[in-house]
Amino acid sequence: MKWIHANNKFTKRLFWLMLVSGLTRTLLAWWHELGNDEVYYFTYAAFPDLSHFDHPPMVGWMMQLFSLNLLFDSELFLRLSSVVLMTANTWLIFRTGKELRDERTGWYAALLYNSSVYAFVITGFMILPDTPQNFFWMLSLMLMIMATKAEVEPKKLNFLLAAIGLTIGLGMLSKYTSVFLWFGFGLYILLFRRHWLKKPALYLSVLLSALCLLPVLLWNLENHFVSFTFQGERVNIFDSPLRLSLFFTELGGQVVYNNPVNYILVWLGVYWFLRKKNFIAFDQGSLLLLIALPLVFIFLFFALFRSTLPHWTGPAYNTMLLIAAAWLATRHRAPVPRSIRIAFYVLLVFIVAGSLQIKFGLIPMKDNQPYHKLGNNDVTLDMYGWRELLPAFTALREKHIAEGKMKQTDALLGENWFPLANMDYYLARPLGMKAMGIGEPSRLHKYLWINDIRGGFALGDDFWYITNSRDYKHPSEVYSGMFESIVPADTIQIMRNGVVAKRYFVFMLNDLRVLPENHLASGQ
Repeated sequence: MKWIHANNKFTKRLFWLMLVSGLTRTLLAWWHELGNDEVYYFTYAAFPDLSHFDHPPMVGWMMQLFSLNLLFDSELFLRLSSVVLMTANTWLIFRTGKELRDERTGWYAALLYNSSVYAFVITGFMILPDTPQNFFWMLSLMLMIMATKAEVEPKKLNFLLAAIGLTIGLGMLSKYTSVFLWFGFGLYILLFRRHWLKKPALYLSVLLSALCLLPVLLWNLENHFVSFTFQGERVNIFDSPLRLSLFFTELGGQVVYNNPVNYILVWLGVYWFLRKKNFIAFDQGSLLLLIALPLVFIFLFFALFRSTLPHWTGPAYNTMLLIAAAWLATRHRAPVPRSIRIAFYVLLVFIVAGSLQIKFGLIPMKDNQPYHKLGNNDVTLDMYGWRELLPAFTALREKHIAEGKMKQTDALLGENWFPLANMDYYLARPLGMKAMGIGEPSRLHKYLWINDIRGGFALGDDFWYITNSRDYKHPSEVYSGMFESIVPADTIQIMRNGVVAKRYFVFMLNDLRVLPENHLASGQ
């Protein structure tokens, strides 16, 4: 009876955690405009393919699935997979913690997961390749912990091994860093389960992962392996000098993104585990570290030479949350230990302060930038102003069309994937326009392919060009000599809390005189 009572107690707590967390993230997904990365991944759903320039295709497929193939294409529905899958991840990490030690461990793990900035915000309501990656990552971890239990039956073990290969493969179809699951699991097998090397199910598992990557391989084969080349260049250290500032930026980012309290708890848990405090089985704890630590330390090493992004190591910290939860379970019996309560307070401050800053700019940012660079120091403006731009640009566009200066069929033009993708979603989509890109492949990304899908370019074409004071670039800087004339149309000021926050500068590019190079045909 005690077991049933405990089970009901933790089940109820988990239900309320998932409900409150899910509703909060739904509100945030509805309230906020899409960020630069998010709105770019909308193109994956709008123009699906076997893979893409930057990442595998899963994030686009998730958008299609949860928006009913873009039947509902608001910010909320584009982000809905993040809301749903992060809620599912809360149950997965609870179940994994329960398998690892007990229900209290699972409960603490679920709390820590929901107090993580990376889990709650970046993968919890924002839509990035990390969203599906983290779902398949957490599912893989649960299956691995189940497979490594001493009492697992042979038939069940064969099934679990095959399932692990499938979930890791789907993770790699989401984001390439999911390969660290195989790296860690493979080391674990060599160190603790070498007899598994005789199991056909293990090789079936590897085959299933490889089959999942087949679409990515086929796409890259057709496109000169451009995706692998691009990702390889992001971590190429051989042509870069040692830069300690980048290392400390990455380290600080890991602290903030995973919640400073959680960061401390994770490394305390790892420390006490390595001191052989036996609060979880040594081989299972080692498995978690074999998966997580290489990912953390490899990107810290890369950060000595190249700019990296802190969320790349997020799955590793999610993995080590299980060790922290198990360690806390040996020290506390409270429903929510004080350290976890503090972690939630930190998360709450982060969300409230961040949201209010994005929407209202309550904290004034020192901005001594010139007229064309207003807002250059305020990164929160990346998620503000596009909704306000639409009616102003609509009126401006209709005026110039009525005067015969532009046509209804004229497209928007950009030279970089952002803010081109922002204009594509927030302006071109509702106005029935096309958005095209002319520029370097390293800046256009998927728009190299979108250009062809949308009919390409013809001599004499006219375009709208919009640049903003967050990232101002006059069209003559990139399109000098390509058009008969480049004419300023107007400047649109975006107000936030009664103050001009940033400006959009609208240009008319008339009579294309030089066709851009077809980089796809040349293999560049």
